[in-house]
Amino acid sequence: MRTAALELAPSGITVNAILPGNISTEGIAALGPDYAASMVRAIPARVLGVVEDIGYAALFLASPQAKFITALVVDGGQVVPETEAAIL
Repeated sequence: MRTAALELAPSGITVNAILPGNISTEGIAALGPDYAASMVRAIPARVLGVVEDIGYAALFLASPQAKFITALVVDGGQVVPETEAAIL
């Protein structure tokens, strides 16, 4: 993504990524509360994203208001910590 952002920036094209990661869905709920809780512990904000979070991010990044944003990863902060201990 970074390479594409650098190559396309002179043409006025922005490149960003949405990596939803752990999103609250019926499938996650079916795995039980312990599984969902373990996923939440790995997210800095301590909350699972919802489908609407992904949609809002996509709408914003496609809007004129995001013209100065490129090489951004939207992931709820999941790539920040290397381990769960790093965020405790």
